[in-house]
Amino acid sequence: MSPAPVTALSMASHLATREWTATDLFDRALSRTNLAPAASALITTTIERGHREARASDRRRRADASKSPLDGVPIVWKDVFDVAGTVTTAGSQSRTANPPAEQDSSLVRRTHRRGLVTVGKANLSEFAFSGLGVNTYFGTPVNPNSTDTPLVPGGSSSGSAAAVAAGLAPLAVGTDTSGSIRVPAAFCGLVGFRASPGRYGPHDFLPLSVTLDSIGIIAHTLSDIDALDRVLTVTRTPTTTHTSPRVIIPAGEWIEDCTPEVRMPFERATMALTRAGIDVTTKPIAAMIEAQHLMDSHGTIVGAEAHALHGHLLPFAPHIEAATLRRLEQNQHPRSQLQQVFSNLADLRRRFGEELDGALLLCPTVRHDPPPIHSLLNSASAYDRYNASTLRTTMLLSYLGTCGLSYPLRAFGNAAAGMLFSQTDTHDDYLLAMSRRLLDLLQLD
Repeated sequence: MSPAPVTALSMASHLATREWTATDLFDRALSRTNLAPAASALITTTIERGHREARASDRRRRADASKSPLDGVPIVWKDVFDVAGTVTTAGSQSRTANPPAEQDSSLVRRTHRRGLVTVGKANLSEFAFSGLGVNTYFGTPVNPNSTDTPLVPGGSSSGSAAAVAAGLAPLAVGTDTSGSIRVPAAFCGLVGFRASPGRYGPHDFLPLSVTLDSIGIIAHTLSDIDALDRVLTVTRTPTTTHTSPRVIIPAGEWIEDCTPEVRMPFERATMALTRAGIDVTTKPIAAMIEAQHLMDSHGTIVGAEAHALHGHLLPFAPHIEAATLRRLEQNQHPRSQLQQVFSNLADLRRRFGEELDGALLLCPTVRHDPPPIHSLLNSASAYDRYNASTLRTTMLLSYLGTCGLSYPLRAFGNAAAGMLFSQTDTHDDYLLAMSRRLLDLLQLD
């Protein structure tokens, strides 16, 4: 048998040539669940279902009747999506006694119809309400960039990133409200794509913020993201008349507040783009500045809507993590306090698009490297401070309605940092196409 393939497309190639079977790939995934790199990545492993789906895929391939190019490829789901026969925990002990889901979420059904093989349900920050990925009940998934000191994996889709990094599956589907795909992808050296809300159909996962929730994919390569995006997309999005990629870097805190460990490799990446002939401009983006000021002054939509969903758990809930309770307490704002944040949303998104004028926005995904887990568990103030700083860029861009692609800065000196390409809502196809051209110029992916 040939060496084990790592990416989704390499697996698809090996399946097509019959060098590997879907059952081989699923068994290999199961064998890795007990290895240290996979610790706490999954909350539930769907052994019976996965074997059944893998065997069915192998039968189809023998009959030359595969359902899609990804038929037989393993996939994991963030545990906010229903997978029939499993409890949807949302990463919380408080939900573990709930009855199992009776049917799959619509997106899970769609991948099943296209032949992908479900390995399990991925761990996450409790209720998807943190950008750090720490989970004190189910365990904190392993950041592959950790050495002697375990680092946070980023959240909330922490297990999704850890599962891909550990080789449990080459593809993970999660959600991204304030950065929950983009952040763990950056911290774990992976590629993360936040799709525009509705690109993959109605949202029938457990929500955090109905205004800002979206779905995303984590993988090793942009090519894998593209492949799964083609399987999942319900409606293609508009293109623009711009044929050459242009890049705008937002002047201000989005660059200035980055630590040297992040800023230096990011600047090397942008210099490489300039040397490759790309039009790269650094300038203030007024819509970003105003939107950040609004949230700093009045609070965030995510916090308010999370409190509306889970605030009934206060003031005492023995099965809820202390960090979750603190964040709920901190977001007990009356909706009237956030009126300006809500009422300015549409206008700021319109103005943001006008300022970009078809260019991709490019900035670091997170402004610092992933901190050690122990430093956060030993200090509530450090936890809250790091959580806020980790999400500060991506939360703002969610508010402005962007789709986004985080790509690792490994080639430029930091495997635990990412550069984030963003575009306005519904311009996902343009974002993916232009990001592909830029990465090809840099000979990445």
